[in-house]
Amino acid sequence: MSESVLSPKPVLVTGATGYVGGRLIPKLLESGHNVRAMSRSLEKLRHRAWARLPQVELAAGNVLEAESLEKAVEGCEAVYYLVHSMVAGQKDFADADRRAAQNMVAATEKAGVKRIIYLGGLGESDSQLSHHLRSRAEVAKILQSGSVPVTFLRAAMIIGSGSASFEILRYLVERLPVMITPRWLKTPCEPIAIRNVIQYLTGCLEDERTAGKTFDIGSGEVITYAQLMQIYAEEAGLPKRWVIPVPVLTPRLSSYWIHFVTPVPAAIALPLAEGLRNPVICHNDEIRHLIPQVLLRCREAIRLAIRQTRESVIPSHWTDAGLVPPLEGSYEGDPGWAGGTVFEDSRALDVGVPAAKVWRVLARIGGKTGWYHANHLWGLRGALDRLAGGVGLKRGRRDSRDIRPGDALDFWRVLRVVPEQNLLMAAEMKLPGRATLEFNLQNNSHGSRLTQTARFLPRGLWGLIYWYCVLPFHHYVFDGMLKKIAKAAAEEKE
Repeated sequence: MSESVLSPKPVLVTGATGYVGGRLIPKLLESGHNVRAMSRSLEKLRHRAWARLPQVELAAGNVLEAESLEKAVEGCEAVYYLVHSMVAGQKDFADADRRAAQNMVAATEKAGVKRIIYLGGLGESDSQLSHHLRSRAEVAKILQSGSVPVTFLRAAMIIGSGSASFEILRYLVERLPVMITPRWLKTPCEPIAIRNVIQYLTGCLEDERTAGKTFDIGSGEVITYAQLMQIYAEEAGLPKRWVIPVPVLTPRLSSYWIHFVTPVPAAIALPLAEGLRNPVICHNDEIRHLIPQVLLRCREAIRLAIRQTRESVIPSHWTDAGLVPPLEGSYEGDPGWAGGTVFEDSRALDVGVPAAKVWRVLARIGGKTGWYHANHLWGLRGALDRLAGGVGLKRGRRDSRDIRPGDALDFWRVLRVVPEQNLLMAAEMKLPGRATLEFNLQNNSHGSRLTQTARFLPRGLWGLIYWYCVLPFHHYVFDGMLKKIAKAAAEEKE
């Protein structure tokens, strides 16, 4: 095997807080590489387990902003291109991806980077290729048009705990014993386990023979989505699922159905559903000889993902890729006239235990734990949000115990975490304005004081109407929440 000597220069990982990037970086560090992790949010990066290691540099950068990208790329030996605009909420993600790829070509050429490694999608170029897969292929062509050698890995569905594809599969099978599905659920595909993807990504960097080449990566097992559903049911201990294919379900209709049944919103589900109509099969196995590894079969990959999900061992999650709003969105210190009137509802409670015990309870809020009080109202608000096209409560949270900036927490996004002191979240539900929810903890002579503050910056008349409509519920919901948190903290074991 022809391997390159490890360079002292860092390897840039774009999308470092995304699903693949979040798992690739620990593997690169384990292999002895220096890593520069790039994300649009430094706050998200700082709270990763590897962020303070001496081999890691953190860089704030955006592939759509040429200047910040050039700074992130400068001095790097190689670049992993793991970003795409589908999750970023772009109305035209293809145009955003096109501009991002052009920026990367210019930045890497200017910096003298030696390698680009790009993870894209399988699928043969023809008029029937989905908009999403066509865009991923176009990104590859743009990257390859530059002078820096590009290794292009083409993958179909990635199976792993926390991936969007796996979460769709999991929720559909677990919640629907009978499913009316599109005919193209019988289209052949060749999935791959996330651990095999990470091994290929790492291996390509260390083997110079992969430079400038395109490889198809898969499990070696061709299967249909309908078969994957039955395998999941068997591995999860569920009865056989009845799948009834019909010709009338378009990808858009399917994405709406996925939106209501699973935590994955329609904006993300649509390109994934469109991709299912295209056969995505590996046509060459050259990479298996260059980077040999044990490829997990689909059943093995699903079994492992189920176990990790049940044990809450999820190193990265599809929701990790959400953009964290700036901290100024909390409106702290803003005068009342800055950017409009900010409504505030704050209430506090003395708790007879230290802040450390209260924090352990508070840090578990949301997800399977719920909101400690009036969960039926939280559930109703989540259902209304889903009907309006929002994310609802179904996203849950990445980990039932650990919480960090950038995490999705039901229909909130975590902005700031100061253990035993502060938790600040911004609303991602559909709202006529901007909202935050903040908890502050401070030790005192009684034990500690827990303060909860809701802030809302209304947008237009509907924003004002919304605030005054929900205000009467605050006393019941928030006062009850504080009391239940205090009770749980008093019962918390040391």
